[in-house]
Amino acid sequence: MLSFLRCGQSEGRKFSSGSFRFVALDVETANHDRASICQIGVACVLPDNSIETWMTYVDPATPTWAFTGLHGISQSTVKGAPSFAEILILLEAPLSGITVYQHSGFDRSAFRAACTALKRDEPVWNWQNSVTIARRAWPELKGNGGHGLASLKRHLGLSFDHHDAEEDARAAAEVVLHAERAKGLEVCFHDA
Repeated sequence: MLSFLRCGQSEGRKFSSGSFRFVALDVETANHDRASICQIGVACVLPDNSIETWMTYVDPATPTWAFTGLHGISQSTVKGAPSFAEILILLEAPLSGITVYQHSGFDRSAFRAACTALKRDEPVWNWQNSVTIARRAWPELKGNGGHGLASLKRHLGLSFDHHDAEEDARAAAEVVLHAERAKGLEVCFHDA
């Protein structure tokens, strides 16, 4: 299972709990079923505002791969990868008690759908939305490119590969950090 995990530059490390200010989480799915999570990325913002990332592929146990052209992940990519249930065991406790940002409502809804498929409640995490933060920080983007990651990439000069869960999670965390620097902590939903 550990060969499918990446943490920062170190291959094969488990997700670690630490003194995170907040985290950003992103998922990719195999198809239109939100429960078909095939990749999870987490960007952990440390007290010094550095970002440690973690990623795993997930085997959604589906024969339907509608989004391979978008994110490049296929059934062969996730062959032998852990299930969502196994990854949830790794993430549930470390992400409890801290703010978990997503960029739009998709990521939480995918977690909810995958938990429903497991016949269990979703984790009790403090979900927040970095799109909301971006709207508060840069209202001038409404109607002028919007507040999606692609638009914010151009506006903020971010560098990331869109539709890779680890990269998108890092980008969402960077959006929140840029907003803090530009507008102060009052635009955000996490503790200092």
